[in-house]
Amino acid sequence: MMAKTRYGGYLLLLAASMATLLACAAPLQAQDSAGQISPAPYQTAWQDLEFGVILHFSTNTFLDREWGDGTAAPSTFNPTAFDPDQWMQAIRDSGAKYVVLVAKHHDGFCLWPTARTSYSVKNSPWRDGKGDVVGDVARAARKYGLRFGVYLSPWDRHDPRYKDAAAYDRYYNDSLEELATKYGDLVEFWLDGAGSEGHVYDFKKIIETLRTYQPNTVVFADTGLFEFGDARWVGNEAGVVDYQNWNVIDRHGYRRWRPVEADTPLRKQHWFWHPNDESSLKSLDELLDTYDKTVGLGAQLMLGLAPDNRGLLPDSDVTRLKEFGAALRERAKNNLSLRHTAGAGASAALDGDPDTFWSASDAHHAALEVTFDHPVTFDHSLTMEWLNDGQNIQKYAIEIWDEKQRAWKVIASGEAIGHKKLDAFPPATATRVRLNILSSTSEAHIREFQLFNWSALK
Repeated sequence: MMAKTRYGGYLLLLAASMATLLACAAPLQAQDSAGQISPAPYQTAWQDLEFGVILHFSTNTFLDREWGDGTAAPSTFNPTAFDPDQWMQAIRDSGAKYVVLVAKHHDGFCLWPTARTSYSVKNSPWRDGKGDVVGDVARAARKYGLRFGVYLSPWDRHDPRYKDAAAYDRYYNDSLEELATKYGDLVEFWLDGAGSEGHVYDFKKIIETLRTYQPNTVVFADTGLFEFGDARWVGNEAGVVDYQNWNVIDRHGYRRWRPVEADTPLRKQHWFWHPNDESSLKSLDELLDTYDKTVGLGAQLMLGLAPDNRGLLPDSDVTRLKEFGAALRERAKNNLSLRHTAGAGASAALDGDPDTFWSASDAHHAALEVTFDHPVTFDHSLTMEWLNDGQNIQKYAIEIWDEKQRAWKVIASGEAIGHKKLDAFPPATATRVRLNILSSTSEAHIREFQLFNWSALK
């Protein structure tokens, strides 16, 4: 079976035939540490964003559908109170740092006034056909300090050219060129191939088109699109990383830096807005758990949001997003490591500034110690690895000094750290705490080692 993706469809896989698609799509079990594989600068910059949203808003919004069949008339699209500023204010308040807009979903309806098809907003009654959702959303995102990207579905259930691979490839690349040249820098380009079984795409040309105009855009795709993708799908839509998260993936003996992005909707199982759907809204506790199981395991969190048929995010969604952002900010307060009194040269990892880092003096084993002038109680640790030279730490432990036993006591341990690792454990009290790097392929570099007492927030 191929790996399932959003809406019960399938992610695009680079293949010359359906047989190759099926062979390549089995979930990847084996991962690898970085060795000598390092990320491109735009990949580490993207990883620092950590949390983004993906926006679904199209004809489906007005038809109570998840998947359109391409038959909806352009007149279907007619929001009465379209306000992307309202979206972006709520997104900013949630703590997200970037936005990906679904510019064309599988029904083929384009949210910008493309010259390549009549099936777009230019033939809708909205703003008398003179509107541009993509342009308005891009401007609003940047107004609120958010990076902007696009999703352009390769599957098209409307355009007759889809039956002719060569003709459709030309149409798709022309559409992509419009998006890549008219809307400023794109932080991410999503390739979601739901419904594309048996259709062969010219992925090489697609990426060449994108890279001509957007050399620093992160390309999201399944690991099957291996030679061209910059980020990979987590393997589920639950917002869970359920494996040790290494940034380097080995595919048929060829290794590449491919960090994980985990997409999950704010409303359970729903990517587009639906009426009478309040019961599907995820709780604050569910969102915090999702954050810990994605960002807390070194992945990107991509939260799905859906404006309603007015063109606004529902009030309940706005409220929940604000609650989520407030909770994340509250948890980030009171970093106990900022109160350290000595650190044996480790201050660069204890200053709350991820742009500074501590480097181990030993290539394969080292320890970073935090000392306090009085006992502190904590139940979570946050560790960030400087990844510019690759992901090197393979095994580590969080330890406290036991004064009675005169020995170090392990309170948490793990393998991969990567971009960020949150460890939870029963409350511990100590004056000395250390990150013990037990195994590393090269000198470990730690951007941050933070300690928190989140149980005190409840």
